[in-house]
Amino acid sequence: MSDQQNWERGVLEKLAMSAIQEQRRTRHWSIFFKVLTFAYLFILLALFMGWMGKADTTLSTEKHTALVELNGVISADSAANSERLIGSLQEAFKHKQTQGIILRSNSPGGSPVQSGYINDEIRRLRTKHPNIPIYAVVEDICASGCYYIVAAADKIFVNKASLVGSIGVLMDGFGFTGTMEKLGVERRLITAGENKGFMDPFAPVNAVQQEHAKKMLAEIHQQFIDVVKEGRGKRLKDTTGVFSGLIWTGQKSIEMGLTDGMGSVESVARDVIKAEEIVDFTVRENFSERLAKRFGAGVASAMGLSSENVSFKLR
Repeated sequence: MSDQQNWERGVLEKLAMSAIQEQRRTRHWSIFFKVLTFAYLFILLALFMGWMGKADTTLSTEKHTALVELNGVISADSAANSERLIGSLQEAFKHKQTQGIILRSNSPGGSPVQSGYINDEIRRLRTKHPNIPIYAVVEDICASGCYYIVAAADKIFVNKASLVGSIGVLMDGFGFTGTMEKLGVERRLITAGENKGFMDPFAPVNAVQQEHAKKMLAEIHQQFIDVVKEGRGKRLKDTTGVFSGLIWTGQKSIEMGLTDGMGSVESVARDVIKAEEIVDFTVRENFSERLAKRFGAGVASAMGLSSENVSFKLR
């Protein structure tokens, strides 16, 4: 091989090695930046999760009005669940500078069990801390399970256009028997216990089961009525239809004794509690909790797992 050929081969080898080294450097930098981006996002996520899972940690050393928010449908798997609301209320009552508590309410209702837990705890905390009043301030709506809760407050304030009431219980569902017949679909349900398929939406209405459901609804409704009468006492007027499930405007609810007067969070803090500074004690649902709930619901759905057909709601 001539010297010329050797020289050309050497140049080609150097160029090839240089290209390989450049590719390696590019790949290394790419991996480095990917790792850096992942670490940055992980830190942001960690900070976000920690911040969203706590109440206001910058509590004032001055006397203040404590705020706890009740928003959305009340259920065990929503942000408005008894564990979160009770924890928020306990922290608010416990703080030495709390002069009074406002439960800002904006909910159409929900679970009678969750509502009952919160109502019971409010009454217990009022007994334990007799010098700290708790007032409910209704914004857009406080119906059914929400009213079940606020009935335990010392006073309830509304806007004249707020919606209040719906003191009743419902069990809702659908019947698909006619649709199944048209589609030629056959229901195959095997149970142990003659009423295990209670109110099955894919079977015709069973008169015995329907009557039993009505009795349970009436029993829960009476529990609701008793809670309202205990909470409102003599303020509650003997008005026709008050326990019928109807809903009323804030202005009408004052006339009926369901609520006590007009007011907002700011006006109640300033004029009633006499502590204008408002500190939010609401425990927020963090990112990991929301993710876990969605993941759990997705797994349950994928595996065909579900609760019983019956669900009672204060809505």
